[in-house]
Amino acid sequence: MCDGVGHVAESYRNRQRRTARGALRSGAVAAVLVVGLTTFPFQPLGAFDTLEFRAPGAPADLRETLERNSLLGGLREEGRVEPLDVMAAARAEYGRLIGLLYEQGYYAPQISVQLDGREAAGIPSLRPPRNIGQVVVTVDPGPRFQFGRAEISPLTPETTLPEGFATGEPARSTLIRDATQFAVDGWRARGHALAEPSAQQVTAVHPARRLDVAVQLSPGPQLRFGALLPQGAERTRPERVRAIAGLPVGEIHDPEAIARAEARLRRTGTFNSVALRTADAANPDGTIDIDALLEEAPLRRLGVGAELDTEAGVRLTGFWLHRNLLRGAERLRLEAAIEGIGARSRGIGFTVDGRFTRPATFTPDTDLELGARASTLDERDYEAEAVQAELRLVHRFSDQLTGNAGVILRYERARFGTPRVTRNFATMALPVGFERDTRDVALNATRGTYLAGEIKPYLGFSGADHGMRLTVDARAYTGLGTDRVVLAGRAQVGAILGSGIDRTPRDFLFYSGGGGTVRGLPYESLGIDAGAGRSGGRGFAAISGEVRARMTDSIAAVAFADAGYVAERAFGGRSGWHAGAGVGLRYETPIGPLRLDLATPIRRSSGDVSSRRFQLYLGIGQAF
Repeated sequence: MCDGVGHVAESYRNRQRRTARGALRSGAVAAVLVVGLTTFPFQPLGAFDTLEFRAPGAPADLRETLERNSLLGGLREEGRVEPLDVMAAARAEYGRLIGLLYEQGYYAPQISVQLDGREAAGIPSLRPPRNIGQVVVTVDPGPRFQFGRAEISPLTPETTLPEGFATGEPARSTLIRDATQFAVDGWRARGHALAEPSAQQVTAVHPARRLDVAVQLSPGPQLRFGALLPQGAERTRPERVRAIAGLPVGEIHDPEAIARAEARLRRTGTFNSVALRTADAANPDGTIDIDALLEEAPLRRLGVGAELDTEAGVRLTGFWLHRNLLRGAERLRLEAAIEGIGARSRGIGFTVDGRFTRPATFTPDTDLELGARASTLDERDYEAEAVQAELRLVHRFSDQLTGNAGVILRYERARFGTPRVTRNFATMALPVGFERDTRDVALNATRGTYLAGEIKPYLGFSGADHGMRLTVDARAYTGLGTDRVVLAGRAQVGAILGSGIDRTPRDFLFYSGGGGTVRGLPYESLGIDAGAGRSGGRGFAAISGEVRARMTDSIAAVAFADAGYVAERAFGGRSGWHAGAGVGLRYETPIGPLRLDLATPIRRSSGDVSSRRFQLYLGIGQAF
C-alpha cells in the first residue's frame, strides 16, 4: 500500500550513500514512518565516547520523537559500543530518520551522520574504522508539507476517512496509509474480500510545500465464505477446528466473522497462536477459502497455588490439565485442594474436582461442561462430606457477556448444632447464571466492571426442603486520572428463599469473614444464633473498597475497608454485622500480583470468637 513512498525513501537512502551528505529532496512520496532528534547527555564509555544530536530549527516535539527513536541512541543505551555495531547503526540511521520525518509531514530533510568527522554513508563497508569516538547526527527537517489534493476512490457510503486526511492538513505519511486502509476495509466489510489499491499517485510539490495524493481502489467482486482450511493442527481434527471457528460457509465474506472465529479458537486454550487469512484468489463459484494457520499448545499443564490466612490457615491447591483430550480441543482439568493447615478455628478440609469441557457444542459459542466434586469440610459450626455431579451449558453472547444453565445433583452428610445432630441433604438444582466482564485485566483490573449473578432453584430430598438460592457479585474499577492510582469497589448479596435453616445444606448457607468477604475478621466468623447452636444465615450482604497506588512499576500499596452482614432470613430476622480495615502491598509477577494484606477488626459482632487483633493474608491476584 502506498508503494510510492517506499520507492522515494529508497532513492533518498541511495543518494545519501553516493553523496556522503544528508541532502534529501522528494518528488513522489506516500506512507512510511517518522522520527526526530535533540542532544543526548551520555557518559563516556571508551569507544563511542559521545553521541550528539543537532536539530536546528526543529520543533521540540519533533526533536523528542527523533531522539527517542534513534537507532544510535538505542545502541548506546544498550551499552553496545563496538565499532562494527556503531557503523551498522549509523548506516541504517538515515532510513530510520527519513521514515520518521515523513510520518510528521517533512519531505525535504537534510540528514548527516558523522563518525569522527567522516560521513557514515561515505565510509567503505569493507574498511570500517577500528575505533569510533564521536558521533554527531545533524537533522534539518526543512519545511512541513500540507495536503493539497487528498483523494481516495471509490468509497462505500459507510466509509469515513480519518479527519486529518484533508486539504490544508499536515501531510503525515501515516494518514495516507490509514486512509487507504479505511477505504479498503469499507469494501471488505461489504464482502469484497479482494479489495485493494490499484493505482496511486503521490507527488510532493516543493515550492508550494504541498503533497498531492490520489489513490484508486479496485473493490473486486462480492464474495462468499468458502472452506476453512486448517494448517498446523497436527493433533486436532479438522472438522472440530471448523466447528469451533464457526465460519458461516456460503454467507457473504465478513472480516468481523473472521475475527470472531479467531477468538473462538484462541479461547479453547488448545492453540498457542491462531491466524485466519483470506486466500489470494476466489473460487469459480464466487466463494473464497480461508486458511487457518494454527500452532498447537503443549497437551498437558501442571499448576500449584498457595494462600495464607492467619486464622483459617494455609490452603494448597494443585491441578493437571489436558488441553486436547479427544482431539477436538476438549479440556480435562483435575484439581485437588487441602485447606485449614495450621488453622485456629477449623479443621483440615479436602476437595477433589474434575471438569470436562467440550467447546462448540450445539453452537460455536456454546461449551458443554461436565463436572464432579467430592469434599470434606471441618468448619467451626459444622462438619460435612459432600459429593456432587453437574452438567452445564455455557454460552458466550459477546466478548463481555456469558450465560450458563444446567443441572446439579448433590448429596451432603452434615453434623451441626448444639448438641451435634447428623442429617443428610440431597438436592437437585437447576442453576441459571450470567457474567458480564468489562475489566481490562481480570487479576489486576484498573478500569471496567464485573457483574455476575445466579438463580439456583433446587428440589430437596431426604432432610432438605425445596428452595431457591440467589447471589449477585458486582465490582467496579476506575483510575484517578491515571492507572497509577485506582479505586476499586465490590458489593455482594445473597439470599435463600423457601427452605428453613435446619433443612438447608450447610454449604448453601451464608457466612461473613475472611479474605473473600471481610478481612481482619476470622474466616466465616459471622453467622447467626439458630437456637440450637450457631449457623450460617439465609441473608447476606458485603461491601469492600480499596485504594491502590502504584509506587514503582512492580510495587503497589493498598488501603482497604470491608463490611459484612448475615441474617436469619433472606430479608430480616436475627442478624449481625462486622467490619475490618487494613493496608497491603502488591508485587507484580508474570502470573499476577503477589498480594500481602494486613487487616484489623473495626467492628466485631457478638458471634466473633477470635481475640486476634490482626489477620494476615497472602495470595496471588488482587482481593477482588
